[in-house]
Amino acid sequence: MSRNGPIALAYHALFVTFMLAPILVVCFVAFTPEGYLSFPTDRWSLRWFYAIAQYPEFISAFWRSLWLGAISSAIAVGISVPAALAIARYRFRGREALTALFMSPLMIPHLVLGIAFLRFFTQIGLGGTFAGLVLSHIVVVLPFALRLTLASAVGLDRSIEHAAVSLGASESVVLRRITLPLVLPGLVSGWALAFINSFDEVTMTVFIAAPGTETLPVRMFLYIQDNIDPLVTSVSACVIAITVLALLVLDRAFGLERLLIGRSAGHGR
Repeated sequence: MSRNGPIALAYHALFVTFMLAPILVVCFVAFTPEGYLSFPTDRWSLRWFYAIAQYPEFISAFWRSLWLGAISSAIAVGISVPAALAIARYRFRGREALTALFMSPLMIPHLVLGIAFLRFFTQIGLGGTFAGLVLSHIVVVLPFALRLTLASAVGLDRSIEHAAVSLGASESVVLRRITLPLVLPGLVSGWALAFINSFDEVTMTVFIAAPGTETLPVRMFLYIQDNIDPLVTSVSACVIAITVLALLVLDRAFGLERLLIGRSAGHGR
């Protein structure tokens, strides 16, 4: 097995440092006791973490972003399953055009999408509503969910499904007990990636959100327009901590499952 040499290791270390440095700086600034952005500092304080409780709009915006990301990602995954199975298994007229349609939000700037959704939702009476946010986020995150679901569907061994049909299983049973478990890694990965993109979306959402439906990124964007204190860094640090904790939990859960499957296959051989 080949190993990375010292030059490759040094390059990887510099690359990781370059990627993580802004995140670490934000986290360090969140612990400053000063009333302004200060880094580095020789004093540490939880002042700005306590200050979050004085701004309930950040807390409500966080829960709104959480629900928005969860709902839009779940619906996007639900749409991705039949779309991915159809694209992966069948050759039909317009297949490439359908795939391009699903992936088209990746090619359109979010600024353009925001203006378009603003005009459209205003005309149909969904302007500034949570339903409008959900619909717009489904469009934006659908390509991410479909991409990973499609990757799982392309590599699916259909002989297992054929064996289940030959034993008398109906199509609904095959889908529920064979197909969906086999593409589950793609569904989970697609949902997670879609959720991250929905939670982090600000360019498009700032056009659609109303004062009562602001997401956390939009609330932070509006706050830093008028303030220069470290409150936003403390909010960012909390979000980063929650994200890291969630990733660790997912890694432990699905990593352990893969390990057990690998051991079972090894014992079977």
